[in-house]
Amino acid sequence: MTDRHPRTGGHGEHSGHRGYRYGVFLRPDAATSLAVTTITTAVRQQYGLVSAGAFPPHATLAGHVVIARPDTATADRALIDHVSAALTAGDTTALGVRNPGTLVRVGPTIAYGLYSDGQSGLVDLAGTVNAALDDIRNPDDPHPHRYSPETFRAHLSLASHDLYARPDLTDEVAAFIEELPVTPTPYFTARTVNAYRFHSPDWSAGWWHAMTWEHLHTWYLPDGFETAPAVAAGVGQA
Repeated sequence: MTDRHPRTGGHGEHSGHRGYRYGVFLRPDAATSLAVTTITTAVRQQYGLVSAGAFPPHATLAGHVVIARPDTATADRALIDHVSAALTAGDTTALGVRNPGTLVRVGPTIAYGLYSDGQSGLVDLAGTVNAALDDIRNPDDPHPHRYSPETFRAHLSLASHDLYARPDLTDEVAAFIEELPVTPTPYFTARTVNAYRFHSPDWSAGWWHAMTWEHLHTWYLPDGFETAPAVAAGVGQA
């Protein structure tokens, strides 16, 4: 790919000016992934809302990251190497995650909220991933998405960015989702972290309509917590 308008910043050229951004996501279990896919497909078919379904089912740990490297190959490698080092350097383990199935709102958007030990486990995992990326982020990203442990809320999006343009639909879409015969997994073991590379010709507005993505890497977190039956019996619940 030839870039007709290269830009440089304090860390050199970066992947973002060619329309590439990266995400590191927590992948839910297969049953939850199917539930989210079913819901986002129904919402798309009924209301034409496409942004949530444009992504693989996930809980964002680090999103919309621009890597300060001159091309996608070196940006891919930098992300994989830095996150790999962070996830293996400490005591990061798989998480027991609860999904009560209650819809939560962030502005007009609709999601399932996820919780683990008062959500501290999920916050810590996101913090580990974001700290690993700090050294390779492009500091001149015009649309940065910064991590804050105070505001981080793990969630599975069901209807998202489109609703900022159609907030009048939020209540109706939420009611529609609640009527769907879909029951999410109330508890699952989150042990899979995925990295993706995303592309859009314009990240400033409506990017989800033309966005494409590619899976880059998978990390498997080792077990290190009470198993699901213990949590179901009331042990370790927030």
